[in-house]
Parts: sequence; C-alpha cells; structure tokens
Amino acid sequence: MKSRVLVVGDVMTDIIVKPEGPIVMGSDRRAQIRTRPGGSGANQAVWLGAAGAEVVFAARVGASDVDNLGRHFRELGVTPALSGDADLPSGVLVTIVAPDGERSFLTDRGANLNLGADDLPPALLDGVGFVMVSGYSLFAPGPRTAVQALMAQARRRGIASGIDPASVGFLEDVGAQNFRDWIGPLDWIFANEDEAKTLTGSGDLATQMRVLGEQFEHVVIKRGRLGAALGGRDGISHQQAAPKVRVVDSTGAGDAFAGGFVAGLVRGASMDQCLAAGIAQGAAAVQTIGGQPVQAARDDQCGSCASATPSSQ
Repeated sequence: MKSRVLVVGDVMTDIIVKPEGPIVMGSDRRAQIRTRPGGSGANQAVWLGAAGAEVVFAARVGASDVDNLGRHFRELGVTPALSGDADLPSGVLVTIVAPDGERSFLTDRGANLNLGADDLPPALLDGVGFVMVSGYSLFAPGPRTAVQALMAQARRRGIASGIDPASVGFLEDVGAQNFRDWIGPLDWIFANEDEAKTLTGSGDLATQMRVLGEQFEHVVIKRGRLGAALGGRDGISHQQAAPKVRVVDSTGAGDAFAGGFVAGLVRGASMDQCLAAGIAQGAAAVQTIGGQPVQAARDDQCGSCASATPSSQ
C-alpha cells in the first residue's frame, strides 16, 4: 500500500466552553472559554501528521481563512488542498464540556456545506494509498455527491477507503439505512459504540461487527474506556483495552484514534500495532483541550479533571 493518505472532511473553528457548574437558564454561569482549530476531517489529518504519515487534506473554508488555515496545516505536517468560499464563512462548532469530559455540540457547518466536485478533482488521488472520509461530508446533498464520486474513483483505481460516521445525531436525522446506502461497500469503517448501535440496531459488539461486516471489509469500533475492537463479517478478531487517563476534554479522541490507526496501516503495521497506535493517540487527545495535538504543547489543562478513560468519541 502506498503511504500517502488523503483525508476529505470538514474544517471548523471549535469554541470550547467549560462551565464551572450547571448552566443556569436566563442567567450567568462562570466558564472557561477557548477557541481552537477543529473539525473531524481536520483533526484526523493533523493526528495522521502527528503519527508521521504523509497526508493531504481536502476541504472547503471561508475565502478569508485559506491562507491562515493553510499555514496551520503545513506547520502540523499536513499538505492542505483547501478551496475558498466567497459566500459562506468557515464552519463553527460550540462544544460544551461537562465536568466528566463529555460534550454537547452546537454546529454551524458554514463553507463545508458547499464542498463540491471542483474541490475534489481526481488528481487528489495520485500517489494515495488510503482515502479517509469524515461522515459529516455526507450529511448535505452537494458534498455527498462530490465525495461519492471521489470514492467511486478511488475504488476504480484500487485505493482503499474508510469512513468515520462522525455523528450519532446526524445519523439519526438522516436515517441509518440512508447513510449506509450513500456509502455502499467500502474497505473500512471507524465507528464509536453509539454510531455502531445506530447503524446496526444492536448494542452487542459481536453483532455490530457481523452486521457492519456485511458492508465493510474491516470494521473498527472505538469503545472509549474499553479500548477498541476490530473485526468483520466473521465477528471480532482483535481487541485491546485503553489506559486509564485523566480526561480534560474528549473532543477529537475518535479522530485521533483514526489518525493513529491509519498511519500504522499505511506503514504496513500489524492489526494489533494499529489498534495500539490508535488507542495511544485517543488517550493523548483527551488529556488536553481541543481536538488537535498542537494544543498539548500550548495549553495548561484547565478545569477540574475527572479520573476516567477516553470517551467513545
């Protein structure tokens, strides 16, 4: 397998809010508020870069942000392929972080909604060994059509592809079967426990593996504090536990896992090594604020940290 990875997905500005206590409707609550670069696709690309992979990231952002975001990604080892949107600004995500590290989101997709075929030319696949797609790119008709065309081109060229469903809320909005139909047969899926349950209708891990394995050759289920499992239509083939860590913010943990796993995959690592790499990056992600590894060097860890393990996200 060629070692270059193409990531297609979303770019967001994350506004991370950690209230000191329960939100009081109609009144004030002290909180720590930080702004960070984010987006599931962007996070995956940056964590791939952190794991030493050669990675290209294709996305659409507000026109005024192309230069600054391009520099940001290059500084983190990612080759940006960003298109500028003259009408919509870059996406914004407000994340409210509970004391135990769990999150709630308010999302404005912004320029991500206008991702189109011109943003994803077939030339992006040149020299690529793996295509990683954020499920957020499938939840609007325009981006979905563009991503489906690119994935079809990848299949014709024999390039492995993977999908991260990205959001239980959006899956429930569009319907699990619709989402699966949009994807069709694919090499890899990286789902957390809630996403796997929504896509299969089952809370049983072995059943999730078998059901998803009918569509995806390889199924990876991220299990939070229980680690992760790998399998397919024949059931579970590999499992590993997660280390206990202090959770500061679980934003981007699933993206970090995917980055570590895929980086190992394109290097030819064993499945056990890929799982270990993904779990290690997921554990690192929850110990700092924000969804990208650059934060680890810049931030002090704020707020009260729960003694816990990585979330299933």
